Amino acid sequence: QVQLVESGGGLVQTGGSLRLSCVASGFIFGHYTLSWFRQDPGKERDFVAGISWNGEKTYYSDSVTGRFTISRDNAKNTVYLQMDNLKPEDTAVYYCAAILAATDYASRISGRYEYWGQGVQVAVSS
Repeated sequence: QVQLVESGGGLVQTGGSLRLSCVASGFIFGHYTLSWFRQDPGKERDFVAGISWNGEKTYYSDSVTGRFTISRDNAKNTVYLQMDNLKPEDTAVYYCAAILAATDYASRISGRYEYWGQGVQVAVSS
């Protein structure tokens, strides 16, 4: 049974930091590209960051570049999202997602991802 379980969300003030974790099971983690998406109620799920199967390449949306860092530990089947200098507009439910890696590129299209976590809430107060 495939599972992606996110943790680390919460409420933080503007300028603060959070570290999200996503632990995977039920598939060969090292064969998959992992990404983080986020979604506000009533809006589409947007790409935040992605990392290649081997961790050598990372990709970010323009809105988080320079503030967020994605990383992975294949030995622990875990992907992380370090979020620094948080802003109120970062408030959303954050999801991790996995797609079988055909290349080292991380797609920004949510519909292409095979597996999803249940999501974790991040709230940033002004």
